[in-house]
Amino acid sequence: MECPKCGHHFRSYKNPLPTVDIIIEAMEGIVLIGRKNEPLGWALPGGFVDYGESLEQAAVREALEETGLHVALTRQLKTYSDPERDPRHHTISTVFIATADGLPSAGDDARETGIFTRKTLPPLVFDHAKILADYFTFKKETNRP
Repeated sequence: MECPKCGHHFRSYKNPLPTVDIIIEAMEGIVLIGRKNEPLGWALPGGFVDYGESLEQAAVREALEETGLHVALTRQLKTYSDPERDPRHHTISTVFIATADGLPSAGDDARETGIFTRKTLPPLVFDHAKILADYFTFKKETNRP
């Protein structure tokens, strides 16, 4: 690859992209978004980390942009890095658990929002079914409601 400014030849590297996903606990359930962009389907709110932004800042921003909810992050659940987790790119996602008051409203990349329980979860895109399975196991093991 060649630098467009100085013409120096350099090796091009492809690195995974950092992302965040947020499990928002609200009204006795979990907030999910119906995606308006490919891949279509239900997903956890989340997205790409902007340059100069911490993972926590990205999680709060993405939650607000996609659900209209001001969240309080309560803990980091886990990081997911399977190269196949997102069909568009190799991403590494750090997942946060958060709480929020109020009703979600769709914004940004969301065409709709909903609040679901473990028993009412719709089919999910990406690896979000695995993430939520890990979340429900965590809740059970720690005796958290």
